[in-house]
Amino acid sequence: MHVRTWLAASAVLLTVGCAAETPAVELPAVAPVPVEVAAASSGGACRLLDFGVIAEHTGARFDVAAAVERGDTHTCVLRAEAALLPELTLSITDTSIDASGFTQDVQPRGATKVNKLGKIAYRQHLPKSGKVGPVAEVGWLATEGRLATLRWTCPHGADTAEAEKMAGKLVNLAKVVDTRQL
Repeated sequence: MHVRTWLAASAVLLTVGCAAETPAVELPAVAPVPVEVAAASSGGACRLLDFGVIAEHTGARFDVAAAVERGDTHTCVLRAEAALLPELTLSITDTSIDASGFTQDVQPRGATKVNKLGKIAYRQHLPKSGKVGPVAEVGWLATEGRLATLRWTCPHGADTAEAEKMAGKLVNLAKVVDTRQL
């Protein structure tokens, strides 16, 4: 009988202890902290790009990267989260063409030759079309059998002079990209 009394008393004490309200402690609201993700984390051709290096060479900040692979071609598209344009695209394709094949089959007519980039390289700008502004492009034949293209699509309000200036900046960025391994 003594055991029953002890069990009953214990049950009452536990119930009373659980029923007692403890004051709620309010924690301060903490805003989420944005985490900067590297372009390379998207894989593919994005592994050759770095948001900081791009900002250093172009003056533009990107924070979104997407990669896709189709056959022997690896592509990375960069944008700022807040805007669709400008957009930077890097395409890398494994190739067996040589410098003369590049000149005949790849380099656009009227493009400007670029020195000290890969085996052979060009730069060009294209006029605006549709809802996008002009385009700056740098293409080159890398020394390790890769055909590479950096393409900058300007916002709609940009003019051709801006695209030409960006093409020069892309040449310097391309020289950095050319030294990296995919």
